[in-house]
Amino acid sequence: MEPWKSNPLWEKLVVDTYAEAFRSLYSRVLVTARDKKWLLAACTAATGHASSTILCDCEAGIERVVDGKSPGQETPDGRIGAYLQFHVPRFRKDRVEHLERVLMARLSQNVLTCPTTRCFNALETDPYFKLGRKIAFFGDGHQTRTEQFGCKGWTIPTLGGEFFLSRRFGYADGIMGGNLWFLGYSEESAILAAEKAAEAADQTPNVITTFPGGVAASASKAGSSYKFLIASTFAEYCPTLKVKLGEKSLVPEGVTSIMEIIINGSTLEDVALATYNSVAAALQVDGLHSISAGNYGGRLGKSFIYLHPDKHKS
Repeated sequence: MEPWKSNPLWEKLVVDTYAEAFRSLYSRVLVTARDKKWLLAACTAATGHASSTILCDCEAGIERVVDGKSPGQETPDGRIGAYLQFHVPRFRKDRVEHLERVLMARLSQNVLTCPTTRCFNALETDPYFKLGRKIAFFGDGHQTRTEQFGCKGWTIPTLGGEFFLSRRFGYADGIMGGNLWFLGYSEESAILAAEKAAEAADQTPNVITTFPGGVAASASKAGSSYKFLIASTFAEYCPTLKVKLGEKSLVPEGVTSIMEIIINGSTLEDVALATYNSVAAALQVDGLHSISAGNYGGRLGKSFIYLHPDKHKS
């Protein structure tokens, strides 16, 4: 967490505020495949429609891709692989059961069905889900308990050959909702800053970005003027509403576009590190008015990531 110390733009452009994150329950899995084409096909499908917990069953993303053989990138079967994270809010009363349903649906319908894939647990915890046995029922009685690639699991016959997955999949506390806003004097500068920030986050261990391309053009606020909605557009920060809202608008003069990235991860420190790496990357872009973050006075969560790292506490 050091890049801010040597960058004078940090003090100038980064607002002295915090991102309001909240606790999650998450699982981490490793998918492998014959080649990158089929790996990304499976992983993109398995993490699809998982941008925001507002109306998705979870928030999910690709944490990192590994070649399967290099030091620190090994996979059980020696093939190319990708680590995925799946998060659900801890404030859900049915969070454990819900996360298991999320995993069962996404792994069975999007990984098992994809040619040449295998699926391994990547979070050794107790408690855990006995997910392998449940997905294995697809084998219609022909499934077998096996030990392959140094892992205990289930082998399911398919028309394409066999599908192997771990017996158990762990789950643990994580963090959702780390965020950054990039206020640009043009759409181009806001998007470019958000792109660089998302790329930096994706290169940070143990975190994911959840929106398409890692960037959201629709930052939301908790609550709505409509009783049936739990969240809505953050009108006070919509540049096109500046004249209509008048004094209620919080858009600085000259800002025409605001882009956001969302960061989820294993721990608050992982998300904080990704946040600071992202800010450092975005500060390379010209045309930014400022970098800020969304917070709601603790209404959403109690996990704060201060954008000025000297104020951040573990």
